[in-house]
Amino acid sequence: MLALLLGTSDRVAGHGPKEAPDTPGADHPEAAYRGGMVTPPLPKPKFILTDTSNAPYDLWSKTEGYVTLLFFGYTHCPDECPLHMFNIASALAKVPTGVAAQIKVVFVTTDPARDSAKVVRSWLDNFDPRFIGLTGSEAAIGAAERAAAILPATKAIPVNGDYEVGHAAFVFAYSKDNLAHLIYPGGTTEEDWAHDLPYLVNEDWPSR
Repeated sequence: MLALLLGTSDRVAGHGPKEAPDTPGADHPEAAYRGGMVTPPLPKPKFILTDTSNAPYDLWSKTEGYVTLLFFGYTHCPDECPLHMFNIASALAKVPTGVAAQIKVVFVTTDPARDSAKVVRSWLDNFDPRFIGLTGSEAAIGAAERAAAILPATKAIPVNGDYEVGHAAFVFAYSKDNLAHLIYPGGTTEEDWAHDLPYLVNEDWPSR
């Protein structure tokens, strides 16, 4: 099953740079992208969690018409989570303002026991205050993960009160057709994101 495939590891192999046309557009070859192509593309999940202002956040309706970058992680993560957030934030600072305005970055915690709305907001503000942070009960977050076609995160046995959380280490990129044609694994660089984001914003995927 696809959910099993996408949820079995914290690490996903990276994809190297590929040749690209000079100008983003709807007719460029898929090989231009530096993310990993997903066939068939994955539908954007439908779930409601709680944002960092403690208000309900309906992912589907709140991100309609935007390119949506969705990542499941946690604020105590020692590597992949801060690296993904840093690289995306750095890329958004590089692309034209009109491109950045069409992108929403959504971070869903996989560690609600430690990641309160306040904690998530403070952590995301280290990268970009525009990033959307979501939390909720363990059951609600698990349902959101399954809706996104990944297995729920797993908590390691605590040592001296501390623990790590195993989670999918890639970012879903849902384009404006509400489908993720690409995922971005660990190892995706700031330059890769800055290259691909204008393509994603201007993309018009053919019917499949």
